[in-house]
Amino acid sequence: MATHTATDSPGPSQGQSQPSYGQYSFRAQKDLGLAYSSPSYEPCAFEKPEATARATQYSADGRFFGIALPDCVTIMSATSLAQVRSIPIANVIEIGFSPKGTFISTCERQQKADEHGVHKNLKVWNVQTGEQVASFGQKNQEGWDLQYTASESHSLRLAGPEIQIFNPSDWSAGPVSKLRIDGIMNAVLSPGANPSVAVFIPEKSGTPGSVRIHNLQALTAPPSCQKSFFKADRITIKWNSLGTLALLMTHTEVDKSNKSYYGETNLHLMSAAGNFDSRIVLDKEGPIHDFAWNPNSKEFCIIYGFMPAKATIFDQRVKAIHEFGAHPVNFVSWNPQGRLLALAGFGNLAGKVEIYDRRTLNKIADIDAPNTSHFEWNYDGTTILTATLSPRLRVDNGVKLWWCSGQLLHVQNIDELYQTNWRPVSRNAIPQFPANVPPPPEPSTSTKALPPKPVAAKPAGAYRPPGAQGRAAPSIFKREDEAGPSSGTQTPPRGIPGSMGYYESSSVNGHGRGSVSPGYGRGRGEGARGRGQGGRHVPGAAPAIITPSGTPPPGGEGEKARRKKGKGKKDDGDGAHSVPASGRQTPNLDGRATPNHSAQGRGPGPNTSAEKGKMKITLPKVEATLAPPVGVESPLSPGGDGVLDPVQKKIRNLNKKLKAIEELKDKVKRGEKLEATQHKKIDSEAEIRKELAGLV
Repeated sequence: MATHTATDSPGPSQGQSQPSYGQYSFRAQKDLGLAYSSPSYEPCAFEKPEATARATQYSADGRFFGIALPDCVTIMSATSLAQVRSIPIANVIEIGFSPKGTFISTCERQQKADEHGVHKNLKVWNVQTGEQVASFGQKNQEGWDLQYTASESHSLRLAGPEIQIFNPSDWSAGPVSKLRIDGIMNAVLSPGANPSVAVFIPEKSGTPGSVRIHNLQALTAPPSCQKSFFKADRITIKWNSLGTLALLMTHTEVDKSNKSYYGETNLHLMSAAGNFDSRIVLDKEGPIHDFAWNPNSKEFCIIYGFMPAKATIFDQRVKAIHEFGAHPVNFVSWNPQGRLLALAGFGNLAGKVEIYDRRTLNKIADIDAPNTSHFEWNYDGTTILTATLSPRLRVDNGVKLWWCSGQLLHVQNIDELYQTNWRPVSRNAIPQFPANVPPPPEPSTSTKALPPKPVAAKPAGAYRPPGAQGRAAPSIFKREDEAGPSSGTQTPPRGIPGSMGYYESSSVNGHGRGSVSPGYGRGRGEGARGRGQGGRHVPGAAPAIITPSGTPPPGGEGEKARRKKGKGKKDDGDGAHSVPASGRQTPNLDGRATPNHSAQGRGPGPNTSAEKGKMKITLPKVEATLAPPVGVESPLSPGGDGVLDPVQKKIRNLNKKLKAIEELKDKVKRGEKLEATQHKKIDSEAEIRKELAGLV
């Protein structure tokens, strides 16, 4: 790879120890590069490798930038962009620097053991000399890298159930200290001048899980602090920047209360000195989405609860300092100075970011960053990098730079973007944040090429019925006790008169089938059938004339057939189909009154005769409409119209309400919890009984 000095680029001058303004890296399927933030927004000029990079990494102090290629690992100076070292090692998938950039670790894919023994896929190299100083066999890719103290005086590695401590100045001497704990899953080294190690042993076979904190200088001594708890299959440990307190979030794979599909989470606070530990009790039910320490090490923020989640700042003695209320957020991040706090909703949320000033606790900006999968503050605490990465999303990949007050500064679209990061600086080189939020710089021209933001439509909100919107519902849809139509009101005709679908109901308030005008009916048996009329209409035939008494008109062939039929029934002695002397209707099994049109009971049929069980039907030539019987009442239908009168309906409705109240009282006796509306219903019992007594 050819080297270029900083004079070839618009970035900082050569030899400058710290960047004058931000620099970020990006790695994509077909691209790799470095670029500057405001005010230039220009890419760094260096010769890019032809091969596809598999991993990139800045050193923690920002001096070096490493690139893992298929056949080697290249180390560049992030300031001068000159190549510092090229390490000939193939198939590297991960790289990582020590805190001061003295060593670089490389990880290859694990291979099967051969005649040479276990494949040592984790190697440690000296950056200045390029020599390999140590090698190990690493099975798990998660947590693969070694952990260093800030001064690089010690290095920690978890090898199965054993914690190994090395002296980086003499790797060949092997581990200087060991601690073996059966069932150990995690070991996290703290920062700070007096480092400690937090060790996690998960719950197993009814034995509770536990966390132990050991002093690094006396690793084999009893732990300075220990805590046991159930509901701990996994754990996330976050130390504050001083290394004095640790937040522990325990996870369970299954929530036994069935309140969450993603299991159950709990949060604990432990002191490295062993003088304080506490379970953090949260006031909203639901999972813990995210938590983060303020860089000042004195407070932390937690996002918890079912959506919309709640965000709260706690002090180091687990006392709530400030609550931000409920918001659709699941991500929290402090800027490096601890002055600004970002609360965001990423993943399956809309990507809204809220920026708060910690000094005033007021919101200073809203950022709309949909589809964001990476969020990071620059070292100066004023510029934010958001990115949409692949393979989580393969469209709209790219980098966006924002000012902390919400202005979009720069947009860089990159296809199949895999990785992007700000260039860091050492902890003691982080500048102070100004007393007031500084004004934003001039944005790049790339922001002008973006399509205009669509105007947000007025939210429809939740459904509200017409009554709640100040508009009354049509009276035809109301019950009678709600000032709706009375029992004598008929449903308006539907359809167009004379058409096939036209019918006019004769029943009350839209109930029942009603009478159908001549022609085709609405369904089978509805052509000439209504409530109280049981005749059947033959398609294509006009209905016969039915008198109010329920018999065909006298005279004609129909009268003769009726007399003959009457004789036949008398001779047969079968009175099941005989016409009653009173001429009244007889009720069906379903409670409807059906006129006795004929002995067959299948509709009026002039010229109808029966010979030896055979029936001959001749269609009538006279058109007429069915009329309800005049003055005839069914014994099963009070009022003669098939429904109860208004008073009876009111009594029935009141009795139903009383029955429902009695059921609610039984629930109260059983100790069940009722809603406010149900208690209100019980309180209305006296009023209902008073109204019922007035009707009876």
